[in-house]
Amino acid sequence: MKKLCLLGLFVSLASQSVLADNLPAPIENKDAFISNLMKQMTLDEKIGQLRLISIGPEMPREMIRKEIAAGNIGGTFNSITRDENRPMQDAAMRSRLKIPMFFAYDVIHGHRTIFPIPLALASSWDMDAIYHSGRIAAKEAAADSLDITFAPMVDISRDPRWGRTSEGFGEDTYLVSRIAGVMVKAFQGNGANAADSIMASVKHFALYGAVEGGRDYNTVDMSPLKMYQDYLPPYRAAIDAGAGGVMVALNSINGVPATANTWLMNDLLRKEWGFKGLAVSDHGAIFELIKHGVAKDGREAAKLAIKAGIDMSMNDSLYGKELPGLLKAGEIEQSDIDNAVREVLAAKYDMGLFKDPYLRIGKAEDDPADTYAESRMHRSDARDVARRSLVLLENRNQTLPLKKTAKIALVGPLAKAPIDMMGSWAAAGRPAQSVTLFDGMTRALGADSKLIYARGANITGDKKVLDYLNFLNFDAPEVVDDPRPAQVLIDEAVKAAKDADVVVAAVGESRGMSHESSSRTDLNIPASQRELIKALKATGKPLVLVLMNGRPLALLDEKQQADAILETWFSGTEGGNAIADVLFGDYNPSGKLPITFPRSVGQIPTYYNHLSIGRPFTPGKPGNYTSQYFDDTTGPLYPFGYGLSYTEFSLSDMALSSTTLNKTGKLDASVTLENTGKRDGETVVQLYIQDVTGSIIRPVKELKNFRKVMLKAGEKKVIHFTITEDDLKFFNAQLKYAAEPGKFNVQIGLDSQEVKQQSFELL
Repeated sequence: MKKLCLLGLFVSLASQSVLADNLPAPIENKDAFISNLMKQMTLDEKIGQLRLISIGPEMPREMIRKEIAAGNIGGTFNSITRDENRPMQDAAMRSRLKIPMFFAYDVIHGHRTIFPIPLALASSWDMDAIYHSGRIAAKEAAADSLDITFAPMVDISRDPRWGRTSEGFGEDTYLVSRIAGVMVKAFQGNGANAADSIMASVKHFALYGAVEGGRDYNTVDMSPLKMYQDYLPPYRAAIDAGAGGVMVALNSINGVPATANTWLMNDLLRKEWGFKGLAVSDHGAIFELIKHGVAKDGREAAKLAIKAGIDMSMNDSLYGKELPGLLKAGEIEQSDIDNAVREVLAAKYDMGLFKDPYLRIGKAEDDPADTYAESRMHRSDARDVARRSLVLLENRNQTLPLKKTAKIALVGPLAKAPIDMMGSWAAAGRPAQSVTLFDGMTRALGADSKLIYARGANITGDKKVLDYLNFLNFDAPEVVDDPRPAQVLIDEAVKAAKDADVVVAAVGESRGMSHESSSRTDLNIPASQRELIKALKATGKPLVLVLMNGRPLALLDEKQQADAILETWFSGTEGGNAIADVLFGDYNPSGKLPITFPRSVGQIPTYYNHLSIGRPFTPGKPGNYTSQYFDDTTGPLYPFGYGLSYTEFSLSDMALSSTTLNKTGKLDASVTLENTGKRDGETVVQLYIQDVTGSIIRPVKELKNFRKVMLKAGEKKVIHFTITEDDLKFFNAQLKYAAEPGKFNVQIGLDSQEVKQQSFELL
């Protein structure tokens, strides 16, 4: 009944002002409805729709409700419950035109139930699992009255010094593009207007992952060819999947900030790609045009942004203040404002808010009695997805899986770290509801548990780093040290190790070390923890490292010291249980790296699909006058696509259905995958292609497809990949997307290095 009343309200609103032929604009006709509504709006009301306000000390809730009722705010972010958002929507319904609000939040890898961080999701190479995580996140967020998320984050990241590497899906254009489309469809479900869906706003447009030196917010200087070939496709994939929004990046591109970049926002995004959705600035980005040095003051910054096509100003202080004067002075056109307003209203229409402003807020009597109730979470789903994301890097002498009858020493500063388990951008997740590694192992071992715990070390012994990590945590420090001397902690851990059959050390980064504004010059595990590992190794007991981190780390020493290494990233609410499942063999790990692990920070960048060069280094041959570092082994520590299992897999030689391919034809590449071990298991079969000779230099190989396959022990299966001309296309020097005739190498492997190869010719 309420929805019918609201529908009548807006049909009545639409009929107050008629079109030229005196017919009302029906709500079912989107374009006519919005055009009719805009005719009734004053300039102030239009500009109000362009303001996306952050709830906080600078604008408390009472002031926000007053501004909303006056028609001066279009949306808010950071309010995440029904009882927070209902009064604001009530205020919108008291405004003259009753234009509904939308409510936004950073729902990145879960809302209340926190799934593994995006880099970990990518490690699953499991599109069904990734979709499932996004769908649950959308349902939980929508149930809390949220309408739109600033996700997925699809920035290609090839410099792990960048803290936001954790928030993306890795280094590879193809893999990230696949996931981008999956996440958009997961968030938006059957439509962004569904009560259990939220609108996706892909970010950060564009090239944010290529910031110079891995320093957040920095400049990007990149050739158009590299943009089109490597960095732009994931954004395009998200838009092609139907993303309703785009969040604009904070970086500059070839000297022009994205927020003022007319080529980026108009020529590329809207004209070339045909995007018709909502473009939102990142937090405070319009004001930052002054600091970038392209605007002399706020007035000029607002002008540049609105002219470039920035529809909504996040955390606005300038659109509301400056646009009226700019219009009056003739420095901007009415059409500049109207175009932006139209996109905001269209987004609200697409979210279903004009038909029902309370679509996701619901009735007060239906609000959950306990917003944080366990019944509102999806623990079994989070546990399953987390298990799929774990990557086994080392397993000498079958150290893993552990026997539940063993006496185990669990040490390390991340063994009991509920907040770190969730990772950065943990939305509405609560540390008290996350399962630590200690919790997970204790439950797995049961009543007869022989688990000995010792902290062993603090996250870092560097007070400057500690102060930085805790700087923005006003309520309580996020990283809490054990105040005892470092040697006392190590001695305690060594004693525990000597009393045990095997040692499990939970080491790596705190979540704040892999976050926005958390770039690092050093990819090593912090020194305090390295000293702990060294001491544990000296005990002679089998040593298992459980890594928690949001970026590739330099693990050269740890690779030699540990008997087994399990990369767990930050694995979410159910992380402790998921890790325990793998450690004890209740689940066979199947994750593969979506990003290369360098041997040291000096190797960066070291992504797998680099361009061919004239003097490549050849392993086993002298390095003189080749492209290499003479003081270390050339090549990564762990390559892209790498990951072990508790069973063994083998690939037969590859078979091609033909040695030639015409432009309209298909070619079949096949291998036989066999599980030669004693356990059932999954692995990822990966297809790479190399364009041997092109009009421009081409990469040494590029991922073009993959299959995640489950086999029982001893089972064989023929894996087929279909190759067409589309798989061979690239952007040439004229930015034309086409394939060129010639020789191509096809490679199939279980990672990007160990592959079977055959060749064919495109006619």
